[in-house]
Amino acid sequence: MMPQPTGRLVRKDDGVYLVLDRMFRAPIEEVWTYFSRSPRLAEWLGEYTGSGSTGAVKLRMTADGDDAEWQDVTVMECAAPHRLHADIGAAGSSHRMFVHLTEATGRTTVTVGRRLRSLTEEADAGPRWDYYLDRLVAAHDHKPAPEWSSYGPVMMDHYKSLCRELDRDLRTDAAAARAGRA
Repeated sequence: MMPQPTGRLVRKDDGVYLVLDRMFRAPIEEVWTYFSRSPRLAEWLGEYTGSGSTGAVKLRMTADGDDAEWQDVTVMECAAPHRLHADIGAAGSSHRMFVHLTEATGRTTVTVGRRLRSLTEEADAGPRWDYYLDRLVAAHDHKPAPEWSSYGPVMMDHYKSLCRELDRDLRTDAAAARAGRA
């Protein structure tokens, strides 16, 4: 069965976020280790060095290939095992990210958000994060990782459509606001 796109776009005070969820039959502390322990993170996304407690970390997203470059990570908030907020990448071109975990009735929901810098240029973030999070599910469930070819080309139209629709709505809202001030 082909994976389906699961992301949605959410408007927040500081911009538009791509937001995706995954659910696990596991306690929150177990799922948190896939974000907080480098060996577990390496099973699905990449490896890191440094200490989140200092707010400075380096991340290499090996899910993108073994030649992936190290990126700066600035941890802005870490409230284990519930919240992680960070900027990933070089200053001026970083991506704001958040991870929220909640647990109820023996299940943990992971919500990941990535702020988009441009609706017209970053629709490819959707397929990538569906792929990364499905890799997380596979790592947790001890199953083979999915193949990228089932994500990028197949899901791109869905995410481009979401971005076009929201971009149109934002332009309409901005025009209405300008007209209201005139």
